[in-house]
Amino acid sequence: MRHSGKIIIRGIVQGVGFRPFVYRKAKENGISGWVKNLGSEVEICAEGDHFEDFLRAVRSGPPLSRIDSVQVLPSGESCDQDFTILPSSSGALSGMIPPDIATCDECIADISCHGGRYEGYWATSCVNCGPRYSIISDLPYDRERTSMGIFPQCPACSREYHDPSCRRHHAQTIACSDCGPLLSLFDKDGNDIECGDIIRETAMLLDSGSIIAIRGIGGFHLACIEESARELKSRLGRSEQPFAIMIRPDYIDRIVKVSAAERLMLESSERPIVVLEKRDPSAHPAISNLHTIGCMLPYSGLHHLLFSHLKHPLLIMTSANMPGYPMITDIDQSMAKLNRDVDFFLTHDRRIVNRCDDSVVRDGYIIRLSRGMAPKRVAVDLGPSAILAVGPELNSNVTMYRDGFCTTSPHVGNVRNPRTFEYLKETIENLGRLLGARFDCIAHDAHPQFLSTRYARELAEASGAELIPVQHHRAHVAASTTEPCVGITIDGVGYGDDGTVWGGEIFAGQVPDLERVAHLEVVPMPGGDLATTYPERMLYGILPEEGVEEILMSRGWTDVELDILKAQLSQGLNVAQTSSTGRVLDAVSALLGICREKTYDGEPAMKLEGAAVSGKPWVWDLEYFRNGGCEILSTKTLCHRALIEYQHERLAGSRKIADIAASFQYNLARGIAGLAIHTARDRALDLVILSGGVAYNRAIRETIGDQVRSAGLEFVINADLPLGDGCISFGQCVYAGLLKNR
Repeated sequence: MRHSGKIIIRGIVQGVGFRPFVYRKAKENGISGWVKNLGSEVEICAEGDHFEDFLRAVRSGPPLSRIDSVQVLPSGESCDQDFTILPSSSGALSGMIPPDIATCDECIADISCHGGRYEGYWATSCVNCGPRYSIISDLPYDRERTSMGIFPQCPACSREYHDPSCRRHHAQTIACSDCGPLLSLFDKDGNDIECGDIIRETAMLLDSGSIIAIRGIGGFHLACIEESARELKSRLGRSEQPFAIMIRPDYIDRIVKVSAAERLMLESSERPIVVLEKRDPSAHPAISNLHTIGCMLPYSGLHHLLFSHLKHPLLIMTSANMPGYPMITDIDQSMAKLNRDVDFFLTHDRRIVNRCDDSVVRDGYIIRLSRGMAPKRVAVDLGPSAILAVGPELNSNVTMYRDGFCTTSPHVGNVRNPRTFEYLKETIENLGRLLGARFDCIAHDAHPQFLSTRYARELAEASGAELIPVQHHRAHVAASTTEPCVGITIDGVGYGDDGTVWGGEIFAGQVPDLERVAHLEVVPMPGGDLATTYPERMLYGILPEEGVEEILMSRGWTDVELDILKAQLSQGLNVAQTSSTGRVLDAVSALLGICREKTYDGEPAMKLEGAAVSGKPWVWDLEYFRNGGCEILSTKTLCHRALIEYQHERLAGSRKIADIAASFQYNLARGIAGLAIHTARDRALDLVILSGGVAYNRAIRETIGDQVRSAGLEFVINADLPLGDGCISFGQCVYAGLLKNR
């Protein structure tokens, strides 16, 4: 039996209280020696009669840790009689810093404790909670390498920091009102608002209807009460886009339906926005005119203190940046960009090193991977090469692979925007520094004109790394499984092998050998991206017939506008071709008069889903045909049936719009499932996976799943990464790694 040894622990062991945890276990087991951070590893020199008991204890790690390996070597040195925590030193970068997590219940109790030294202090945290990724600039994780480094500890905080019995023992974010970051309140002109209690004053301003920019953990939010929601939408020019809300836990059941699983997610340390169904679909229209609302609970000390003073039970809490742009983190930038949109600014003086938006979840599936959930670390064997994957263009993030692990960054955004493109480069630099990665190959989207693709080329030229293009929808499949499968990928946009816009695809095989074997019917998009913004153009592209012309004329289209649209189609001028599921849903949303102009990403399809919730689906005939070796589902046939039903409803009033919307979704999903089932039988494959942004539509997702399972096949959806484009960089990484090593 061993009595001593040097223990090397690798994994997520930084910023999780690992050294204090080891210290306590050493004391409990009478162990002498020391522990220290070594890069992103923890090294322990231990000696004592209960060495094996100590080893078993440290293998478990504290709650926030993730241990990859524990190596025990001969110590080669004698230990002192005591056990100490040594200063950190540099070493291998094999692990990862954990995401920012919600303030724990114990710290909330400290904030609320009358007469306690943390009473009312907004940045209270301990070794088990608080900011991590957003404040760290380098590893090892020590205070001087975070944005807390400029705040020297006061004597009281120093005592707790060095007290092994305290849960703030070696908590790098420890601070109080005497020594930590402080809040400031400014009006929209930048004038300091002098008041005794800044948070109480802010709550009073919010209750009175003011709109306030609040600097949080990862960036600025815009906050207001529900009565000010329309005013905020007017100022932002976002009349239709839904807002997320932050809500008191005791009030949430009054406005939305919450399952047990959803409640666990709401109350988790990640504290994401959870998209929930309204109790009354027509209620709270100023917040959301959909049948759902994105809800989150307070997750920082600042939020808890605000709600302790607020008279209102909920706040609009939306990111201060424009959709697709990076979070605003700096107060000067915030004042420059938002002074016409807000009345006041509540800010603090702790620098946000790595910006981080709120994560979003629906039905247990991730929509946006960010605060609390990212950086996301996944064990996968892709061989010895270090790989960088730069992601897609929309809803982008990046993934890095080395030494058996992929690490995916928080949400970056729309890389078409210059500022977001700069944020992409910043994220690659920061994450690469934390992981110590030097890349052998760089994976990118197959679209040659994406800015992320161009940047991949620049990086490859500078470093000599190999470039590996990965088709968008094959990356979706690779993000879901590496097993032989039939892959269903349904979304809005993806550059296809043939140069057309894909988005309703069926693949068969095993990554990286995925063959496109079926898809939705290819239809024209008159005006290209213009058909995305104005889905009635998409409708006419699919059904260029008299019935659609009559509908468009009844809605104000002129003869001249229709003639231009007809000429565009007949001559093929600026007409893209697409098999996109999203564009077909857009067209039917326009047909039914649900959404005629897209003002935010996914709006027509989301409103179609909302309209369909109260409808009863009918079974329609499906039409399949073959072309170029692929089986194809005719979406023109489905759209024509929807047109007939809509015309009947207009004339006789006997068919509800909700029923037509529900029927179209149901039969489109049946048809997609049919393509996958036919493929599985033809190729003798038992596994079917589903990915893509359209899979967030519950009715479509569940119909496909029910049909596939009824056919006796296994059906899998990846719940660990976004179903939309937030999984693409991970899929690119997996695809590239397997391609290099086959």
